[in-house]
Amino acid sequence: MNTESLAASLFQQLQQGQGLQQVSQRLGIDQNQASGAIGAALPLLLGAMGRNAQEPQGAQALLGALQRDHAPASGGGFDLGGLLGSVLGGGGGNATNGAGILGHVFGGNTDRATQGLSQATGLDSSKTSQLLAILAPIVMSYLAQRFASGGNASPGQLSQALGQEAQSANSGGLLTSVLDQDGDGQLGVGDLLKLGGGLFGKR
Repeated sequence: MNTESLAASLFQQLQQGQGLQQVSQRLGIDQNQASGAIGAALPLLLGAMGRNAQEPQGAQALLGALQRDHAPASGGGFDLGGLLGSVLGGGGGNATNGAGILGHVFGGNTDRATQGLSQATGLDSSKTSQLLAILAPIVMSYLAQRFASGGNASPGQLSQALGQEAQSANSGGLLTSVLDQDGDGQLGVGDLLKLGGGLFGKR
């Protein structure tokens, strides 16, 4: 497994080709602003998924969602350009439903995530909301290509990799501030219980 973090690897891919330009145009900001915002948003998304995936049923449910809605076509890899086109164009059903994915990732805390990202980046919350909705399907597709295709499906591997993302995100403070439910500055059992509704697969 590559030692580079998932967030860093995906961030690099978004910097290449037309991805960064398309995102910046959609949000109406310059590419430097978009790059900085993406750099903050990816660890937040992956870290929150990591929180969910630390529970065995959470990792299994997430893997099931990846296989069901996001796995690449047979023999296909991670097609960032095509996926971004579908996300921005509004096609693709569940695979590109950013708002729906965010609802699973953050539970009832999507607004907190949006506001936390807004504070961290200086962008208004309407733009950070759009950004998270754009990135969520891309993150899911990327995870599906890495962990849910070609016989590589393993809840344990997925949970371990995302757990490392959660640790990295926590070190930056943003994930804790978004997901800290009781305001004590730490993520404890009480916070995780309140976040239980955000586990993938729970309705």
